[in-house]
This record gives sequence, structure tokens and C-alpha cells, in this order.
Amino acid sequence: MSMKINRGRLGLAIGALGVSALVLAGCATSSTGDKGDGGKGGSGGEITVGTTDKITSLDPAGSYDNGSFAVMNQIYPFLLNSKYGTAEVTPDIAESADFTSPTEYTVKLKSGLKFVNGHELTSSDVKFSFERVLKINDPNGPAALLGNLASIATPDPTTVVFTLKNGNDQIWPLILSSPAAPIVDEEVFAADKVTPDADIVKGKAFAGQYEITNYKFNELVAYKPNPDYKGNLGAAENEGVTAKYYADASNLKLAIGNGDIDVAFRSLSATDVADLEKKTDKVKIVDGPGGEIRYIVFNFNTMPFGATTPEADPAKALAVRQAMADLIDREAVAKNVYKDTYSPLFSFVADGMPGATQPLKELYGDGNGKPDADKAAKTLKDAGVQTPVTLKLQYNGDHYGPSSGDEYAAYKSQLEKGGLFKVDLQQTEWVQYSKDRTADVYPEYQLGWFPDYSDADNYLSPFFLKENFLGNHYDNKAVNDLIVASQTETDSAKRMEMIGQLQDMVAKDLSTLPTLQGKQLAVVGKDVKGTTLDASFKFRYAPLTK
Repeated sequence: MSMKINRGRLGLAIGALGVSALVLAGCATSSTGDKGDGGKGGSGGEITVGTTDKITSLDPAGSYDNGSFAVMNQIYPFLLNSKYGTAEVTPDIAESADFTSPTEYTVKLKSGLKFVNGHELTSSDVKFSFERVLKINDPNGPAALLGNLASIATPDPTTVVFTLKNGNDQIWPLILSSPAAPIVDEEVFAADKVTPDADIVKGKAFAGQYEITNYKFNELVAYKPNPDYKGNLGAAENEGVTAKYYADASNLKLAIGNGDIDVAFRSLSATDVADLEKKTDKVKIVDGPGGEIRYIVFNFNTMPFGATTPEADPAKALAVRQAMADLIDREAVAKNVYKDTYSPLFSFVADGMPGATQPLKELYGDGNGKPDADKAAKTLKDAGVQTPVTLKLQYNGDHYGPSSGDEYAAYKSQLEKGGLFKVDLQQTEWVQYSKDRTADVYPEYQLGWFPDYSDADNYLSPFFLKENFLGNHYDNKAVNDLIVASQTETDSAKRMEMIGQLQDMVAKDLSTLPTLQGKQLAVVGKDVKGTTLDASFKFRYAPLTK
């Protein structure tokens, strides 16, 4: 198996995918934050970025979200990574990487690797980085991505041998560029618990394209280029970056509109985008690849008739999920709330991704993408469910954007039409939300997904394996076994057939209810060159210049 891996075999299909992150760039007059001395990057000036996204943790073991990973992409190295504008993973701080047997993947590190603090980066740090993710197994962490990892050997300081439980894993090279794979300093990070952000910053445990010089949690992160970075992405083209974190989209819109920041991403409302689009002297819209999906998660323990409720009944719980699927009108939400910057999603895999099908369109509603209240009523009646059923539906507006309130108000209206459901709609700020959702606090709740790697598997294995990141108590052995089999199937046609079967199976179970997919959209100011978005689905600061 070649060490050059196409991230998800995208090929020409990538143009059909949607974009989750909206990027607007303007012409900021200044940036803030202490950049410190030295560590000069390119001559592309200093860039100021604005976002409403939130950081959960700088520790790769303690977070699995866009806001945190956007920072990690700048400060940590990976064994494999993808160069700008590509979806192909190639060695980053590795010199080579390949299967040396069906169950062994051997990585040779480049020589002379160091962290910013001067500590050597060796195979011991690599082993430590992966093992601690599994050992800590944080509910908000990416440990689920490492389910096929059996053991790690380090025969010498520059050699790492990953032994896998299942051979011929087609996904493993992609995992090595995912949120589970940043390489951290074993002299700074704790082996058995999430390391506080302050300790990471103080310890200068960075070996990516940038180091952090000033950090205020969810307020500001100041970066300066790391001159000793030896990865395949090369040196940063700018002289430094300051990321500002805004409480809401209105302030972010004002900042980009006034030229206070150079780049704005995640998240502005569709109305904000339309308004900013008119400012052609400051910003322009360009296309960019992506694959965000939005969906409702069902907690199989605490949802109506869930396993730990007094009225527990799996058949009735399934009927509730099916009736909800019959009632939601994706097209109306995409058009009225998001002004067609999102499109209806009838699959668990992003539309346009090789292997994606649309089982939900045929199974639920009128069979053609529209709601069907009569069908929903019959589903509940046939299962013996008394109506109205009370739903405690949770959503988040700061992480998923200000339009989430209108989106979920629309779902509430759609679900309550006809008297089948009574929806108690609530929202919580993201940092608390991310903790509550894995602690069985929310019976039904909103999530969004931005892929870790460009393969249909990334829309299936993190969600539907028994040990999944949702923590929603979904467990279907047939689904679990087929996911594992698909990951190790070397015949492309057979693997795509398995991907299709999996979508049919989970469509019947409805562990999640997919709703929308982001469309391609980026807005770039005339004085800023480069973009934070590329085919790798990672946010990049290093290519930005002005």
C-alpha cells in the first residue's frame, strides 16, 4: 500500500461536497496580541482572524471539535498531513510511512525534530501521544478514531510501528492526520489526564507551523511562526496570526465589515453573508470544498421510551424517531432559515462523497423528501404510542451559528403540527453543552459534523460503532461488524457496496437524524491572499498573506 493516500478517494467528486466554514476576508488595519521576538515567517504581514467558534481544550485527548482542532492544526505536527489544496495525505514530520505487513504500519521520523521548548521529538513522544488518547478516553475526545490500534512499538528513536487489530486497514493512514493524531511533548503533557491549556502554553509544547505566544481562553490566541518546523507544509507565509473570539455573529460581522479583522469564519448567519456580499470593495465570495452535515442525535437511554426511562420500550422509541423523521421539512429550513446556503440531507454520508446514498428520502416522509403527517401519526399509533409525545430538544447557538435558533424553532413548529409532539426547546452555551451531551443530559440534541478525513467511513465509524463519540448508547452488532469489515476491504467496488449497506441499516435504526449539508461558500477580501479552507477539510492560517 503506497504511503501516498488519497483522503477518501475523492477524485472529481469533491466539487459536489458542501462547505461548513464560511470565510470572509477584509483588510484589517492592525492586529493584537504579543507576537514576541524571533520566529519570523514569510513576508506576508500579520493576519487577524475572527470567529465565534469555541475552544474546548488545546489537549488533543480532551476535545473533538472544530474550534479546538482549528488551533491544533497550527501548533502540533502530524505523522501524515495533506499539502495545501489537496486531499492526499503524505508524510509530514515522517520521512516515510507504509504498511510493512497487513497488521503493521511503520513510520520513520525525520531526524533532528524538536519542540519549540527545545525538547527532542522522538518515537517515544509519538507512542505517548496515541496511548494517552486511549488511556484518558475523554468523553469529548477522539479516542473512538483509534479503535483499531492494538499496540505501538518504538525500536529506535526515529521508528514507530503501529500494530493494528484488523489488517489491511484502508483508513489508518487517514487517521494519522486526524484529531486523534497530533504529536505532543511527553515532558509537558500528562499521561493519564487532560492537560490544562495554561500548562501547554507555558511549556511551549509546540512543533507545528506556529507557536502560541499569547493565550486567553476563547478570547484571543496569538501565533508566531515556528522556524524549526520540518513538516511537509513548509514555513508560514505570513509573519504571524492573531485569532479573536467573538461572543456572537453580529460583532463578528461588524468587525469584518469595518476592516478590524482580515478573516472571519464560523459562523455568520445567511443574512449577514448576504449583507457582506454587497460590500464588493472589501470582500468577495469564492468557492471552497467542504462536507459539513447537521443532524439530531437521539440518546437511546433517555429519549422517550429509552432504555433507562420508566416507560422503556425499544419499539415505541423507534416509532418516535421514525415519526420525527416523517415530519421534518429539510427543504423549508434550508430555504427559509439558511437562504439555500445549506441543502437538505437525506443520508448519513455527505452528498457527493463516493458511496453516499439517500435512504432517508425513500424511507420517511412522503418518499420524495417532503414531510408526511399522516404517516407519522400512523407510525405512532401502530406502535401504541399516546400523543402528544414530549421531546426535550436541545440546541446550541454559539458553536453552530446564530441561525440555529431559527432552525430549531422551525423543527419545533414542524414536529408540533398536528399535535403528535410537544417540544420543549432549550439551548446551552458550547463549553457546557459539549460536557452535558455525553453525560446523558439531553434526550435529543443538535450536533454538526465537519469531517476528519475525506472518506465515507468518517461519517459512519465515529457515529455507529459501539464505542462511538456520540456516547448515545446505540449498539447494533451487525452495523459494528460491517463497519470494521468495510475498513479493511481492499476491493473498492466491494467496499462501496458495504458503505451503501451500512447507510441502509442505520437509516432503519435512526441513531441520528441527518438534516442539512453545508454548501460551498467562502468570501475573501481583495487585500488578503490565500484561504483557510482546502480539500483536506483543515483550517490553515499559514497560507494567508496580505
